[in-house]
Amino acid sequence: MANDPLFILVIVACLIVLGILMFGVGTFGKGGEYNRKHANKLMRWRIIAQFIAVCLILLFVWLRGGS
Repeated sequence: MANDPLFILVIVACLIVLGILMFGVGTFGKGGEYNRKHANKLMRWRIIAQFIAVCLILLFVWLRGGS
């Protein structure tokens, strides 16, 4: 499974979601002007990346049999 390109793409997508989430939580915890200006945009990016990751996971399960 580790050699499967779709599986690697799923892992990369999940890591991107994690990175956006950690950056967003970090800026939220720190507060300040940057957080006030960009918090909603960061969370929108996270939701979009999360949607893509979930779609890729579903595609992986569907293509590989799901059992």
